[in-house]
Amino acid sequence: MPQEMELRMTLNTYLTFGNTCREAFEFYRSVFGGEFSELQTFGDGPPDMGIPDAAKDLIMHVSLPIGESVLMGSDANPAGSGPIVGTNFSISFSAASRADADEKFAGLAAGGQVDMPMADMFWGDYFGSCTDRFGIAWQILWQPPQDD
Repeated sequence: MPQEMELRMTLNTYLTFGNTCREAFEFYRSVFGGEFSELQTFGDGPPDMGIPDAAKDLIMHVSLPIGESVLMGSDANPAGSGPIVGTNFSISFSAASRADADEKFAGLAAGGQVDMPMADMFWGDYFGSCTDRFGIAWQILWQPPQDD
């Protein structure tokens, strides 16, 4: 009998900064050790994002594995108003499947606000964000299996 593949779900913290993400994550790396598993700048994004040249070096996404968890972060989108201290975090849920992502997103968004509907993203994940009815920001993602 073939073994069923274990479905893995994770819950991690995602921090948003006002142009200090690189400095903050270098600090966190000096405290916790390890290496960044992902690091993308806004300049790495597609040209239609309309990022000004002065902001292309800002961090669009960084991941620092710490034990069984991952601390993630970014600078606020340069086109936006910037983060507000106290609400400059979200909880990131990595779903076990695309259907699981849709189910969790629908549940969390019910009675709350959809900030970015679930959609396939240019970086390869299926992703969406919402704020639940209690004011907590969530990021839901599913990473499709990678072809080797």
